[in-house]
Amino acid sequence: MEKQQTQPSLAAKVCLLVLGLCLLAAGLFFAFYGYQLVTLKGSWYFLLSGLALVASGVQLARLRSSGAMIYGATFVATVIWALIDAGLDFWPLVSRVLLLAGLGILVALAFPVLRRTNAQPPQRGASLAVAGVLTLACLATVGGMFLPHASVAAKTDDTVLQPVPAGQAPIDWAHYGSTPGATRFAALDQITRSNVKDLQLAWTYQTGDVPVSPGGGGAEDQLTPLQVGNQVFVCTPHNNVIALDATTGKELWKTEINAKQKKWMRCRGLAYFDAAQPLAQPSVAGATPVKAVSVPAGAACQRRILMNSVAPELIALDADTGAFCEDFGNHGRVDLRAGMGKGADKGQYYPTSAPTLAGTTIVIGGRVADNVSTDMPGGVVRGFDVVTGALRWAFDPGNPEDQSAPAEGKTYARSTPNVWAPMSYDPQSNTVFMPVGSAAVDLWGVKHTALDRKYGASMLAVDASTGKEKWVYQTVHDDLWDFDVPMQPSFVDFPGVGGKTTPAMVFGTKAGQIFVLDRATGKPLTKVEERAVPAGNIEGETYSPTQPFSVGMPNIGAADMKESDMWGATPFDQLLCRVKFKSKRYTGLFTPPGTDPSLNLPGSLGGMNWGGISVDPTNNYLFINDMRVGLEVQLIKADPADAGVKADGNEAAAITKPVPLDGTPYAINAKVRFMSPLDIPCQKPPFGTLTAVDLKTQKIAWQVPVGTVKDTGPFGIKMGLPIPIGMPTIGGTMVTQGGLVFIAATQDYYLRAYETGTGKEAWKARLPVGSQGTPISYQSPVTGQQFVLVSAGGARNSPDRGDYVIAYALPRK
Repeated sequence: MEKQQTQPSLAAKVCLLVLGLCLLAAGLFFAFYGYQLVTLKGSWYFLLSGLALVASGVQLARLRSSGAMIYGATFVATVIWALIDAGLDFWPLVSRVLLLAGLGILVALAFPVLRRTNAQPPQRGASLAVAGVLTLACLATVGGMFLPHASVAAKTDDTVLQPVPAGQAPIDWAHYGSTPGATRFAALDQITRSNVKDLQLAWTYQTGDVPVSPGGGGAEDQLTPLQVGNQVFVCTPHNNVIALDATTGKELWKTEINAKQKKWMRCRGLAYFDAAQPLAQPSVAGATPVKAVSVPAGAACQRRILMNSVAPELIALDADTGAFCEDFGNHGRVDLRAGMGKGADKGQYYPTSAPTLAGTTIVIGGRVADNVSTDMPGGVVRGFDVVTGALRWAFDPGNPEDQSAPAEGKTYARSTPNVWAPMSYDPQSNTVFMPVGSAAVDLWGVKHTALDRKYGASMLAVDASTGKEKWVYQTVHDDLWDFDVPMQPSFVDFPGVGGKTTPAMVFGTKAGQIFVLDRATGKPLTKVEERAVPAGNIEGETYSPTQPFSVGMPNIGAADMKESDMWGATPFDQLLCRVKFKSKRYTGLFTPPGTDPSLNLPGSLGGMNWGGISVDPTNNYLFINDMRVGLEVQLIKADPADAGVKADGNEAAAITKPVPLDGTPYAINAKVRFMSPLDIPCQKPPFGTLTAVDLKTQKIAWQVPVGTVKDTGPFGIKMGLPIPIGMPTIGGTMVTQGGLVFIAATQDYYLRAYETGTGKEAWKARLPVGSQGTPISYQSPVTGQQFVLVSAGGARNSPDRGDYVIAYALPRK
């Protein structure tokens, strides 16, 4: 019997032509950039599949059934390649397969038409079956996008929920990190895993200080409030301070400072001091005593709130009235520019973290603008009398033996490593623990001194009464990556052999490392290896031949990247990210900056940042949130024509033009995020996680993506989809004895609670805008209710801004 050829309708011809042209265009894209990838010694897949797609598209446009057969073979090869390249990892497979599977549905549906056109049996049943299977697979994949995919799933829940003994619930959240040792733990169990679903809005307060600039520099709300008795104390981006009724949210007093600074307005927290409380003296043998202070009975400022403003000033306010403490400094103010020299009055130095109360000493560090000049204010840390505001000591990293203020006309050592992050205090040993950053300039260390190299990127222990160094432990040698220690250490009783414990501290770094140190000696309690790392070729630079790797604890988002780790929302931007990755020098975590384009993964925002760690001491669990957005880095010979251009030291903004570094022969083409053409990070998701680490095993108990793309998306366009891909986080966590860890530091507008044992999301509440704040929890002394409180002023990289302080509680019975 003679086979008959059936000509398709005009509409079918047009559809097949369009489909063929689409495949042809995709194939040409794959082939062109795939060839570039091959020349960079990358994967051959895109070049080969591009050529196959070109052939498929041409044949489909010519109405040849071979076009569908070629596409089918290409798709099968793609699935095999994807499984080899990415394994069973959900999001990488989506990037590699989903779009081609969607096109495969159209090709399968067109196959019977092509068969009839070529006088062949149509094979409708087989074609529909293939289309049906691909459709179900695509629908299942799209459905899977709305489910969280844990990087590490909890194997078992071995956490114990111990009730808080009667009368032992904490009274106050009186320190930035809840305790002087920054546990961010609330020993409260009224809100539990079983009833958190009933948590509801209790009250809302608006401060009147709306951060006016979107993420990056400018004004941002990054607050952790304080709670003392029935008062909550908050500060705003322009350093206004407000006292609220902790039960109702009613304003009790408001003091407007309205501090301004060129590029950086924020207040991460406050300190609180009560002169009427008994003075606690250290219990460790040999510790220096805490200096006694007094405020006359009945005088103002018996209880005081202390804040370091961006002006920069140290300010003391009466906690009962908000009035300036007249006995403190100059009518309640201490000028922090004293002794800092040139630049301190131009926004090159300012505190960025809450002051630290260390006995009766208020300890203040400060941020020095990054990558501006080799001649910058120094990183001195100063201790002031909490009552008088008089300088008690100064720890100058460029002159560590001299704790006094500089002589008239002199300054503290210039351009030294600074302590911009929060600090912790150990009352038992009267010790302040300081996380130290880098000396100016981050990326070019030729002028760094021996002392710069000693203190940079370290944890430093200093006597709180004298300012004398006790010990220093370095996490990065000769730091050229801006891999600061960015957070206050959190105190733990580290479990050892035979049930013994050691007073320890745990902290993370921008490099994604977690260190556990003995508080008394600074010695690591978990294994740290010195590993060889590559050197660069900048003239005069000092490169450490090794770097410390904290292998005894998990690293968070800091595994070495490879080409297969590149990602995109489609295969097209994934391919471009692969080309970008292979075209830049990358030798791992400590890839040295150079005059050629290189990658810094994780970037200078982390890894981990100032949000810190929260600790569940009942179960010896740590909770850590992170971000994973790398940087493209390059040092470029400075162009004299750009001599007038100045960097602003703003880490969060991308530099689109090389900016000269004063005092160096280079300009920087740095702080450019490693992003795809769709403005999506080039690394595979998640881009931010919440991780639980079991201190008993020093292993990750679980790791889940945190944050969705509901309120963000490519080019700043909100996607409106609650896809939990895991987004970069700015802010911290808080954990309770009810078995819950709370976080609001995501790019979508939610406060969430996760189960501490499993990482399962147990509850979330929609916020009016995003938050960079860290939640706190406390029990009202009036009603006995447990509250969870958070500020919401706007998420990083979101245009929406607000001025909210929001409290949640269970319904009153």
